[in-house]
Amino acid sequence: MSSASRASSADTSSSEQPTEPVSRPGRLTAAAVVAAVEGLALVVGGLVLLVTSLGDRPDDLTSALMGAVTLVALGLIPLIAARGLWLRRSWSRGPAVITQILALPVAWQLLQANSVMIPAGIALAVLAVTGLVLLVSPSTTAALGIRRPGQDAS
Repeated sequence: MSSASRASSADTSSSEQPTEPVSRPGRLTAAAVVAAVEGLALVVGGLVLLVTSLGDRPDDLTSALMGAVTLVALGLIPLIAARGLWLRRSWSRGPAVITQILALPVAWQLLQANSVMIPAGIALAVLAVTGLVLLVSPSTTAALGIRRPGQDAS
């Protein structure tokens, strides 16, 4: 057996060995779920607005359609971030944190409404605060490979 074929068989045997998957911390999984729930809520809200706008013929159809498209587009951001968190991509924490921060004033406005939107405001506030806590957790940060300020690159 030549040295080239031995090297080739050594390469294939080492690549065939099953590698032990690194477990995803529970907090990272939970953060991905929170972001996905928020993203799905925005997409569903946008689709509901779209269907209602087309069926009810609002005074300003263009504004209603743009609102629906905007909600769907905004829903894609936390959905993409959730996928990134699930796959342990460090870039995904930024959009996920921004989504949580932007959800807080929306929750506040829903809580100020004197209507059936108050429970939605409570749910959104709980999701946003929970998401922020999970995203800045040391285990989440470590799992995403994000170093703290002053931490060595080793």
